[in-house]
Amino acid sequence: MRFAIIAPPVPTQKWKEGFDKIAPHIPILIGAETDTPEDVECALLWRQPENSLKKFKNLKLIFSMGAGVDHIFSDESIPKQIPICRVVDPMMAFSMTNYILMAVLNHQRSFYDFQIAQQNKHWSQFEISEKDLKIGVLGTGHLGMDAATKLDHLGFSVFGYSNSPKETPFPSFSGEELDVFLTKINVLICTVPFTSKTNGLLSKNLFDKLKHPTYLINVSRGAVQVEKDILEALDANILSGAFLDVFEQEPLVKSSPLWEHPKVKITPHIASLTYPKQGVLQVLESFDLVKKGLTPRYPVDRDKMY
Repeated sequence: MRFAIIAPPVPTQKWKEGFDKIAPHIPILIGAETDTPEDVECALLWRQPENSLKKFKNLKLIFSMGAGVDHIFSDESIPKQIPICRVVDPMMAFSMTNYILMAVLNHQRSFYDFQIAQQNKHWSQFEISEKDLKIGVLGTGHLGMDAATKLDHLGFSVFGYSNSPKETPFPSFSGEELDVFLTKINVLICTVPFTSKTNGLLSKNLFDKLKHPTYLINVSRGAVQVEKDILEALDANILSGAFLDVFEQEPLVKSSPLWEHPKVKITPHIASLTYPKQGVLQVLESFDLVKKGLTPRYPVDRDKMY
C-alpha cells in the first residue's frame, strides 16, 4: 500500500513532512512516476497534471489537499467509481474568516483613504468617515457561514445566500432569490465553490442587478469571476472597489490591468491555507473508512462538485 502526492513542490513538501511525523509506516510516492503503480491505493491531489492517475489501477480514494475540488473534476480521465473527499479544517475557516474580516474592516474604516492622506502628509481627522455596510455573503457553506456569523456577531448587517435554505441568525436567501439578495447589499463576499453553475458568476449579468455601488471581495476561485467585467463595473462605479485573492489565471499575469487599478487590492491566493497535520489525519481516517467499505469523511458529491 502506498499513498501518492501529486501537487506543486511547496504543499508536497509540507504534506510529506506531515506523513513522516504522523504515519511514517506509510510509503509516500511523490509525483506520478513509479514502476509499481499497482501499489498506489490513495492519491492526494492539488492542481495535478491531467491524466496523472490513469496508471493507478488499484486506487481506492482520491483526496483533495484543499477545500476546493475543481482541479480534480477538470480531469475527465479519473474513474467515476472512486470516492473523492476533501479537507474540512477548522483552521481553514479561522484563516478565511480573518482574511475576510481584514478586507471588510479596511474598507469599512476607509483605511485606504487614510493611507493616501499619510502619503500626502495630510492630517485628515474628521474628513473621512466610517462606511455603513450591508454585507452579503454569497455561499454560506462551511467557510462562508463562519465568516457571516462572525460578521453578524460584530454588529454588521449581514445577508446570506446559498443554493438551499439555511438556518441563520441573519436574513438568508436561497434558490431563486439571488436577485433579491443582490438588492440588499453594498458589500459582496463570494465564497462559493467552483461548479458548472458558478463558472463566470461574478460577471456583468450579476453586477447589473446590484442596487447600490458594491464592494467586491472574492475568495472563492478565479474561474468564478470575469475580470473584464469586474474592470468595467469598477470604472462605471457599479463596483466601488474589489479585494481579490483569486484570478482567472494564476499567477496573475504582469500585463493584467488589475495590478495597477486604483480600486483593486490583490493577494496571491492566500485567503485560506491548508494545514497539513489536520489534512494527514483526515486522509488517514477516510482511507481507513473506505477500506472497511464505509463512506469517507467529507465526501464530495460529483453532481454538485462540492
